[in-house]
Amino acid sequence: MGLHLVCTLQGLPVAFALTGAKADECETLLDLLAAEPDLIAGRPGQTLIGDKNYFGRAFERELAEQDIRLLRPARKDEPRRPGAPLYKPLRQVIESINETFKGQLDLEQHRGRTPGGVIARVMQRILALTAAIWHNDHTGQPIPRSLTAYDS
Repeated sequence: MGLHLVCTLQGLPVAFALTGAKADECETLLDLLAAEPDLIAGRPGQTLIGDKNYFGRAFERELAEQDIRLLRPARKDEPRRPGAPLYKPLRQVIESINETFKGQLDLEQHRGRTPGGVIARVMQRILALTAAIWHNDHTGQPIPRSLTAYDS
């Protein structure tokens, strides 16, 4: 199973999808955006950060039609892409979010035995991170994604 997340730069999950391991990442992202039209409608000119798997002329054209810019590294057969110097530090944010799910929320050890159980356990972790970020933001904590106060 694959978890596809759309998060703010602060790490707040705003959309997600669980797919089979071989699901096309571009199609999954477009489906997420179609399922959550308010993500784009209320915030024109968004920039999405993705990895090298988010590529293709038709895919990028469809994003551009929705006024979305894609920041990703160039593939081996491509020239350097606009925004390339910004990619590495912003990619670190994504890796940090993934590490929070894996390290602190034990996402990979969910112990779900059925598809429904896996979905429920993954959703628990997403909700836990979302609640922690909301709480930390509303109580003025210096690190919005910190879960240290909730560790037992």
